[in-house]
Amino acid sequence: MTARAILSMVLAFAVPGLGHLYLGRRARAAAFFAIVVFMFAIGFAVEGGLYTVKQSGGTILRVLASYASMGSGLLYALGLALGKPGNVVSSTYEYGRTFTLTAGLMNLLLVLDCWDIARGRKP
Repeated sequence: MTARAILSMVLAFAVPGLGHLYLGRRARAAAFFAIVVFMFAIGFAVEGGLYTVKQSGGTILRVLASYASMGSGLLYALGLALGKPGNVVSSTYEYGRTFTLTAGLMNLLLVLDCWDIARGRKP
């Protein structure tokens, strides 16, 4: 694995789209940044929360959901710093959590996309 591939993956994990920007894919970078941030923001706007390992209760699906949510990188850290646990009694709570979870999974796929581009496997 080259240093370029590793750096692009780290950048892509930290900030959605940053790895693609580093690789010279400006349009993709802007689109991916907008998509992931928008999904994460919607999750918070509809009173959803973040999955965390602490509250996972030990069930494997909740632990996996926690790691998937962490896939959004610094957005996840920002969400934790804001300390907004979500409103469990809200009718949109689970939808919001699903949006934040999906944003994390999407960003993890974008990290792999950066790896493919940096390795020359994808034009």
